[in-house]
Amino acid sequence: MTNPFTGSYSTDDVQFLLRPMAMPDTPVHIKETLIQSGQKHYSQMLTHESVPSENYLQLFYQAMALNQQRMAEHLLVLAKRILDTRPDGVTLVSLARAGTPVGVLLKHVLKRHFNTEAKHYSISILRDVGIDQNALRHILRNHAPESLVFVDGWTGKGVIAQQLNTSLQAFAVTDGVTIPAELYVLADLSGSAAVAACSEDYLIPSCILNATVSGLVSRSVYDPQLAAPTDFHGCVYYRQFEQHDLSRYFIDTMLACVEHAWQECQGGFESCSHDRLQLQGISQALLNWVSERYCIGQHNYIKPGIGEATRVLLRREAQILLLQDLDCEATQHLRWLAESRSIPIDVVTDLPYRAVALIKRLHGRRR
Repeated sequence: MTNPFTGSYSTDDVQFLLRPMAMPDTPVHIKETLIQSGQKHYSQMLTHESVPSENYLQLFYQAMALNQQRMAEHLLVLAKRILDTRPDGVTLVSLARAGTPVGVLLKHVLKRHFNTEAKHYSISILRDVGIDQNALRHILRNHAPESLVFVDGWTGKGVIAQQLNTSLQAFAVTDGVTIPAELYVLADLSGSAAVAACSEDYLIPSCILNATVSGLVSRSVYDPQLAAPTDFHGCVYYRQFEQHDLSRYFIDTMLACVEHAWQECQGGFESCSHDRLQLQGISQALLNWVSERYCIGQHNYIKPGIGEATRVLLRREAQILLLQDLDCEATQHLRWLAESRSIPIDVVTDLPYRAVALIKRLHGRRR
């Protein structure tokens, strides 16, 4: 088993229960062919990242200016809800990679504003593969199962929440340990998180960037043919991007915003309530409409919400981008990405989310 490492974060911020490794570069079009033909699972391949351009970085800074205060308030709400639901101790387990910056922030927020120390681990969970059971066993050596808090940035269709539930049910059978299958997020679009600060599809600034806002760590990878039975899931550590790393900048800037939000509310903030069943209904109706309108047979090809749409345009072959409003400031980075890749944009004014991206289906592929 690999020793945990911290990426470009400090040792007090997080322990990545991931195995740094070298991975060949699989170009996006080749990766898409292999995924859709069923020859390989997406978790077995990685398209190497590059440093964001100056133009694209400006969109990140605009996103910070637009939404850092809202995100700060939501971090306080989420931290308070964590304490309400974990009165006997908190162990933060962020889901790599989108959950990692949120987990780092929550660790600091809990300590600074709620006088609560919490260890923070970041572990892999992959659709169809499941959660990294070796990482869970590592955590459970020192922490009570009921203290675990699984953290992510947002929900899209709710696939990861469902995968978490399935994985932890299997873990209870194999290891005889029951862990609450509860996901904690900033924004729960699909009504699938147990606890959320809001259900609004807003631009969480960290979703714009990849490794350079996530401790220089890639998304997680796993190939059962190459991994030893006791290995953690893998990742690539982009040490060569150190001069371009914004991970620490993001944490420090957000914590200053949280401090301001705390002073403003004097601890008197309240959680936003939302109807999970209603959100689930909206999500399903959207999936059904998109499937019919664009002749899509599998919901895996539909990625709702700003965060999921961003992932598609950064990592996959996109067929089309749907936007609620072409001039919306929150989706300018998506418009930039689509235009730079010649991806068509449809404006759908009654879309329930700010954005939806559709993965391009390759001719003759059905997976």
